[in-house]
Amino acid sequence: MADQDPGGISPLQQMVASGAGAVVTSLFMTPLDVVKVRLQSQRPSVATELKPPSRLWSMSYTKWKCLLYCNGVLEPLYLCPHSARCATWFHDPTRFTGTTDAFVKIVRHEGARTLWSGLPATLVMTVPATAIYFTSYDQLKTFLCDRALTSDLYAPMVAGTLARLGTVTVVSPLELVRTKLQAQHVSYRELGACVQAAVARGGWRSLWLGWGPTALRDVPFSALYWFNYELVKSWLNGPRPKDQTSVGISFVAGGISGMVAAILTLPFDVVKT
Repeated sequence: MADQDPGGISPLQQMVASGAGAVVTSLFMTPLDVVKVRLQSQRPSVATELKPPSRLWSMSYTKWKCLLYCNGVLEPLYLCPHSARCATWFHDPTRFTGTTDAFVKIVRHEGARTLWSGLPATLVMTVPATAIYFTSYDQLKTFLCDRALTSDLYAPMVAGTLARLGTVTVVSPLELVRTKLQAQHVSYRELGACVQAAVARGGWRSLWLGWGPTALRDVPFSALYWFNYELVKSWLNGPRPKDQTSVGISFVAGGISGMVAAILTLPFDVVKT
């Protein structure tokens, strides 16, 4: 394999460029990732599933507050005897109804810094993972095309699949740590105790808990992303050579392919979280 790809960029330069991009992306996207994890990990509210209290219930319990607790999360639900007349009978600051509501409640009740919870773990995981992933993808795609092991149309899909499968295996323990920091908002000291307890119970293999769902999410995402990216980029680029692709075309192609891949693999992301 050559030391440089056809564009004249060495593997070391690819790793530096992808690592720098990972830092910038993490700084801007971590708040959205925190909100996504919180929305996915919260349990459905049983308040909307409760039927209005009957007349007998209202007559019998007008002097007391009846509290129900949802097993597992211990969320108190106050059943108001006046039924629909009490529109604001229950407020839960940890219950999110949407993306904007989650942003507002997290900032109001936990502070703006919470939106960047898990950022150190994200950087420790994302920078090497992105460097390994993009460099492996470029090198694998060049190898497959040079050896004619697959067609130019399917080479991005195969290279993306293999590169992501290896990356997921390497960074899976850090992904577990990052998800705990974002979903449970635990301190780093508590996180260390959680990791030690997990290792004591299930051994070191427990750190790869969730590898299967993560691979089911990331590997198809990578395959779909790179296949659509190269396809859309070639359409937008027209007859011009690939090494003359503008930044705008690459940006649009990446956005479209990322949106399609994210929509198709979102159910696996919910399962993984």
